[in-house]
Amino acid sequence: MEDNNQSGDTLQEIKDIRRIMERSSRFISLSGLSGISAGACALIGAFIGRYILKNYYGTYNSHGFFSGDDFSRLKIKLTGLALVVFAAAFISSFYFTWQKAKKQGLPVWDYTSKRLFWNMLIPLLAGAGFILAMLQYDEWRFVAPACLIFYGLALVNASKYTLTDIRYLGYCEIALGLINMLFIGYGLYFWATGFGVLHIFYGAIMWFKYEKK
Repeated sequence: MEDNNQSGDTLQEIKDIRRIMERSSRFISLSGLSGISAGACALIGAFIGRYILKNYYGTYNSHGFFSGDDFSRLKIKLTGLALVVFAAAFISSFYFTWQKAKKQGLPVWDYTSKRLFWNMLIPLLAGAGFILAMLQYDEWRFVAPACLIFYGLALVNASKYTLTDIRYLGYCEIALGLINMLFIGYGLYFWATGFGVLHIFYGAIMWFKYEKK
């Protein structure tokens, strides 16, 4: 009987040590609700973007060729929309992550979260520069695939500092971006699938796996 109690205590101690080591090396406060909220923002943004593109095609050029000042205004509208969607997704994701960290009694901004932030930021900045260069030369066809691929690379790169599940989301984003390169005219739909549907699906899995009581 005493041996069983000692074994139980030892097992609990091992679990506690593992939990402490995990908290010190990985940012584990990412909330599934963060993914769901980011996905919802992306789907709303995709719906608005489709309306903007549909209006452009119908009003300015029924043949579907982008050119001149009209296209410049279109790029400004879509870029502005992308920034608004990113801001909304970031704020909502941060809020739910902060709420989860608060419940766990963990800081949101510590050494681990800083490493996560920088490892995710570098591929995102490289992707942003690449996409802006394409837009400068009116090479808009590969913008959506590039968004998905660089975002997926950022997730994979940052996954070693957070929950490993995020790596699989990154793989899916990269694969979706590569497939999108074969179907150029459907970029908005692939973008909505990657940033919207996959995020919601991933967030739901994370919530059921780690947060549902």
